[in-house]
Order: sequence, then C-alpha cells, then structure tokens
Amino acid sequence: MIIALNNKSNLTKQEFREYQNAISDVRTEVNMILCPNMLNIANFSTFNNCYLGAQNVSKYPNGAHTGEVSAEQLKSHGVSFCIVGHSERREDGETDEDIKEKVLRLYEQGIIPILCIGESFRERQEGEYTDVIINEVTSVTDALTEEQKNRLIIAYEPIWSIGTGMIPENYEIEEVFRIIKQIVPNSKILYGGSANEKNVSTINKCKYLDGYLLGGLSLKPQELQVFIEKTEEK
Repeated sequence: MIIALNNKSNLTKQEFREYQNAISDVRTEVNMILCPNMLNIANFSTFNNCYLGAQNVSKYPNGAHTGEVSAEQLKSHGVSFCIVGHSERREDGETDEDIKEKVLRLYEQGIIPILCIGESFRERQEGEYTDVIINEVTSVTDALTEEQKNRLIIAYEPIWSIGTGMIPENYEIEEVFRIIKQIVPNSKILYGGSANEKNVSTINKCKYLDGYLLGGLSLKPQELQVFIEKTEEK
C-alpha cells in the first residue's frame, strides 16, 4: 500500500518542521511519499518508511529557464517520486505534451512519476470520461519503454471529487482502474479525490487499488493516522 501526501502550496518553513515532527509519529507499515512544496523539499528529514516526493518538475533540463526546477535538481535533493499532471496544473494550462516531457525528464534522473488523471463532472455526466482517461494515459505511455511503464504510478483523481466530499461509487472507480490496467498492466494505481478516514474502508474494497494520493488530509496528522490504520485493515 502506498500513501502519497500532497501538501500543495501550504506550510511555511517553520510550519513544515512542526508538521514533519507530527507526521513522523504516525505509526504505519505502509510506504508513504511526502510531497512538500518546492522550498520545503530542502527541509525534509528521512523518517520511518517515508520517501521524498515533489509536486511538480520542469519539462526542461537545467538551463536558462527562469523559475523552473529541473529533474536533475530534484534528484540532487534526494527526491524519489514526483507528481505530474495534477488537475490544478492542467487547469492552469499544462498540456498533455508538457506532462509527457516532464515524465521523460523524471525518468532520465531515475525519479518515478506519479501521473495524475481524471475527468471533469461534465465529462463524467456526458459519458466522455473513458476517452479522457485513455487520452491522458496514452499521451504519456506511448512515449515510454516497457520498463518505464512498469515503474509508473498513476493516480486517478476525478476532478469533480477533489475537495468536494463527493466520491464515485466503487464500480465507477474500478471501471477506470480496468481501463488503466488494459493500457499499463503493471503500473501501480492510486485513488485521490475526497478520500478520508470515513470513506476509506469502502474505497479499500476496490479491485486493483494500490494506495492513495491525499491532499487536504495530508496536512492533518491525527486524521491521517486513523486513515492509514483503516487501509492496513484491507
């Protein structure tokens, strides 16, 4: 089981230190990936079975790209995983081509991508979600080797579910998971989007589930402890 924690654009330097102290007390057998903001990456201290991740990466290598952070720079700070294609980034104009290039830069440095995919509420209601899922996956995987595909982590986050408290039914989640498995059979699949300590026992029953990508919950160590304990009941 993988639990990826996306802090998003939260926590000052001091707040992150206090937060990390609290997170380090979380008792778990699962593998955690902590993804702080770019500035707090340098303040990460290894603890338990927690790996360091990033929330974004430049599609460019090192060079004259003001404001960008390259995969090589992330690697130099011990980053092992990196979120790419989050819906919040896509909404800000990130394209499938941008995401593909970012994934390739990460693999060049031995960093494992966590590729985020998911449909909008309109796309779900109008039955377009399968095409959206297939396109968002294949636009990346078509450029990968078989070895790279096998190491890929894919996080399914329905856009309409993020931060709303609404989640798909298990059969709807499993349908998307099956589509992913048909394209990349050996990839790991995470679920994200309003997963919490109250609904995790239900989501845990989904076939093909390898873990979770958590946003707001990642900032609440006590609730996270309860969440993780329930995933370990699976």
